[in-house]
Amino acid sequence: MKTKYEIILFWSEEDQVYLAEVPELPGCMADGASSQEALANAETVIAEWVETAESLGREIPESRGRLAYA
Repeated sequence: MKTKYEIILFWSEEDQVYLAEVPELPGCMADGASSQEALANAETVIAEWVETAESLGREIPESRGRLAYA
């Protein structure tokens, strides 16, 4: 089963790119010229983050998901 993590997408005026931050994985972030590119890059970076953590024997956080309130 593939683990799912929250991804926060936002425009960086300073960098002039979209940024995709993965808050549950420290330091895990990607960018892209479009929001779709940043999201695709984030998926790649998440997989690499998890792979690196596994190879180093580090704990991999469980995804918490988000609570939605009406």
